[in-house]
Amino acid sequence: MGLMFVAVTPMNREDQAKVREGLPGSVMFGFLQGFAYGLFLSCLPWFLIGMLDPRLAVPTEPPTRWRAILRYWFGVPFVAFVLWLTSLWGGFSPSFLGWLTGLGALAVAVPAERWWHRLTRRRAHRRRRAITEAENRRARAEAERDAREAGLAELDPSRPPADADPVVHALCRAKQMLLDSERTDLAAQADRLYTRYRRVLDVLADKFDAREITFERSRAMVGQVGLSAADNLSAMGALAAGVVGIDTAYVRRRLAERSSRQVANERDALQQRLDLVADTERRLAELSAHNETAMTTLDNAVVVMSRVDTGRPQADVATDEALADLKRFMDKAERYGHTH
Repeated sequence: MGLMFVAVTPMNREDQAKVREGLPGSVMFGFLQGFAYGLFLSCLPWFLIGMLDPRLAVPTEPPTRWRAILRYWFGVPFVAFVLWLTSLWGGFSPSFLGWLTGLGALAVAVPAERWWHRLTRRRAHRRRRAITEAENRRARAEAERDAREAGLAELDPSRPPADADPVVHALCRAKQMLLDSERTDLAAQADRLYTRYRRVLDVLADKFDAREITFERSRAMVGQVGLSAADNLSAMGALAAGVVGIDTAYVRRRLAERSSRQVANERDALQQRLDLVADTERRLAELSAHNETAMTTLDNAVVVMSRVDTGRPQADVATDEALADLKRFMDKAERYGHTH
């Protein structure tokens, strides 16, 4: 049996290049090598731009020249050098497409990074603002609860309570109308109504389960009482606004002069102003007295509900008494509304 010998001759550089071109990763390494060259060459113009105006070349905050030096004199050239070393695995064959891509990479990366930083800052700002608002609402709710427990609750029409319901919003609007009419003495009634209203709701929440029918009935009746009182306050605000421009001190002074130069028509006009103010004050007193009745009804409901022991059979009887008291007040309020 004969032996066969095959002579193997080494390949020259041209043959090696052809073999490398046939490898699947050769195109990628060529692109990567061209990209590294283009990226390295683009560092100089971006460095000069950063020295002239850091805001154009540095996407981070604050844009300073030191950041431009670190980015374009050390950071980006180091990245390009690492990419170039990695690309040498496929030989020395930089592609033109990779070179062009590397030249324009920073022109795309800098605006994209600046947009990303702005987006993250906006998200962080919204998150901090939401946390701050939640903490403020919680602090306001705690302060309002403490004020109610101390009997010193005061409504701020411009900033309703955090847990305000339609009744509280109506009281805020009515108080603002009275304040605009310069009747701070009547506006204080809104605070007293609000304090009693919240006190009744707190007692209901403490004595009954929110899923009980009794709780829903009581809550609805208390809400109707509160809305009726808020309507009275709104009517008081409208009445007070109608006479806010009448200077009663001036009118009385003119009437007291009894000058011969005053004609009868002037005296009649002055007297009509006083009569108008007096009639308005009378109607304001009636509405105020009606609100005092509402507060008495709410106080009575608080006392009756506080005595309720939900574990005893008589609990329903006491609750019905409080609801009947509230219903009687609503019937009176309805009759009063029909007669005025």
